[in-house]
Amino acid sequence: MGRGRQKAKQTKVARKLKYYTPDTDYRALERELSGSASSQEEDQYTDLAERYSAEDDPWVTQDQR
Repeated sequence: MGRGRQKAKQTKVARKLKYYTPDTDYRALERELSGSASSQEEDQYTDLAERYSAEDDPWVTQDQR
């Protein structure tokens, strides 16, 4: 394949990428940006925080608590 064809294909791909506009899911974006976590997620993190608290960690010194 000659340089002309190769360059034409690269140009075609570049143009396709430049003008490609995917469909945007605005509801998913709104959920992500709102930052409100479900109560189930909050419970999960609370349980983990209690389970792995610094008081139970033998490697944490009294000064670090």
